Amino acid sequence: MSNNKPARRLGKQDRSKLITVILFLLIPTVLLITFTYIPAFNMFKYSFEERDQFGASVEFIGLENYKTIFTTPEYFSTFKNSLYYLAGSFIQLALALFMATILCSKIRFANFFKGVLFFPYMINTVAVAVIFRRFFQRGDGVTNTDGTLNSIITLFGGEPIKFLSTEGLVNICLVFVSIWRYIGFDLVMFIGAIQSISPDIYEAAELDGANRWQVFRYIIAPGIRPIILLQMILAVKGAISVYEIPYIITGGKFGSSTFVIQTTETAFRYQKVGLASAMAVVLTLIIIIVTVIQKLAFKEEK
Repeated sequence: MSNNKPARRLGKQDRSKLITVILFLLIPTVLLITFTYIPAFNMFKYSFEERDQFGASVEFIGLENYKTIFTTPEYFSTFKNSLYYLAGSFIQLALALFMATILCSKIRFANFFKGVLFFPYMINTVAVAVIFRRFFQRGDGVTNTDGTLNSIITLFGGEPIKFLSTEGLVNICLVFVSIWRYIGFDLVMFIGAIQSISPDIYEAAELDGANRWQVFRYIIAPGIRPIILLQMILAVKGAISVYEIPYIITGGKFGSSTFVIQTTETAFRYQKVGLASAMAVVLTLIIIIVTVIQKLAFKEEK
C-alpha cells in the first residue's frame, strides 16, 4: 500500500502540471485563432466575392478579383516604389552592421551611442512621420517649399526644393525617414549577436595578428549569419509591405503610393472589400515566396 501512494501523488502532480500548461496555452491560442486565423480565413473567402464595406451585398465571383489585379497595371505599378525601400533596407542593414561592429569594440561612450542610435526606434511612427513632414516641407507637407531643410538650403543661397512633390525624389526622402526610424532595431539585433560570440575567439584572433577586417570576415560575419539572414528577410518583407511612413507624410501622392496603400484605398475609399482582400492575399503569397527564395539562397552548407 505504501508503495502505491508516491505513485498516485506523482500521477496527480503530472496531471496538475498538464492542466497548468493547457490553461497557460489556452488563452494565447484562443486569441491567436480569434484575431489571426479566423480573419485570415475570412480574407481568403472574401477574395472570391464582390462585397461592399459592410457586407450588405455579397456576390460570389470566383477568380474575377485576381484577374482584375493581374490585368490592371495600376495595381502592380506601385510595386516599383518597393524597389526604393528594398535598396534602402540593404543600406540600412549595412550601416547597422558597420556601427554594431564598431560599438562592440573597445571604444569610449559605447553605451551612450547605443542608446542614441536606438532611440528613433522607440518613437511612435506617426510622430516620426509628422516630424519629417515638417522637416521637408511645411503646411500640408506636400505642395509648398517651406520647411526646416529648405530654410537651411536658402540660408546658404540655394533654391528651395519640393522634396515631397517631386516624383522620384519623394521616394528617396521617404526611404531616408524609414532608415532613420528602423536602423535602431537592426543595430540592437546585430550587437546582441556579436556579443554572443565567445571572447576567447577574439583573443585567439588577436594573438594570431588578425586585423579588424579579418576578424569581421572570418569570425563576426559567419558567427552572426542566422541573424543577418533573419534581418534580410524582415527587410524584404518590410520593403514590400511598407505603409505608415508614406501614407502619413504624403498620403501616397506624387508617385509615392505603395501596394498596401493601394489595398487600403481600394477597401475603404472605393469600398471594394473583395478586391482588396484579393490584393492582400497576393501580397501575402509574394512575401512567402520571397522568404522561401531567400532561405534557399542562403541555406547553410552541411
